[in-house]
Amino acid sequence: MTKTVITYGTFDLLHWGHVRLLERAKKYGDNLIVGLSTDEFNALKHKEAYIPFEERKYVLEAIRYVDKVIPERSWDQKISDVQKYHVDTFVMGDDWKGQFDFLKDYCQVIYLPRTKGISTTKIKEDLKLR
Repeated sequence: MTKTVITYGTFDLLHWGHVRLLERAKKYGDNLIVGLSTDEFNALKHKEAYIPFEERKYVLEAIRYVDKVIPERSWDQKISDVQKYHVDTFVMGDDWKGQFDFLKDYCQVIYLPRTKGISTTKIKEDLKLR
């Protein structure tokens, strides 16, 4: 039986910490779906991605661990995505620990430790110093 895993994120300024998260998430199943925050959703979150949605999607689709990229348009779509795609496991970084426990009624929820020493925020801060 095929197992499906889903994760979500903006994946702006893609770095090895992102790829490592995707690699570890994929180990929980056969298919990995990435819910990629749209530019419009990022605006609602008061975030602005440096890379536009279509280009972030293109890069994610080129990563061997990713089987499908879907647009994330709202906070509320997670339950419907889990049901629509028959998701077995929901994976997020542990900086979100507890925030998605409501999904435990629908699938397994796993929070993975962040990769130490790298983050998009750190990259943006480092670039400001130059």
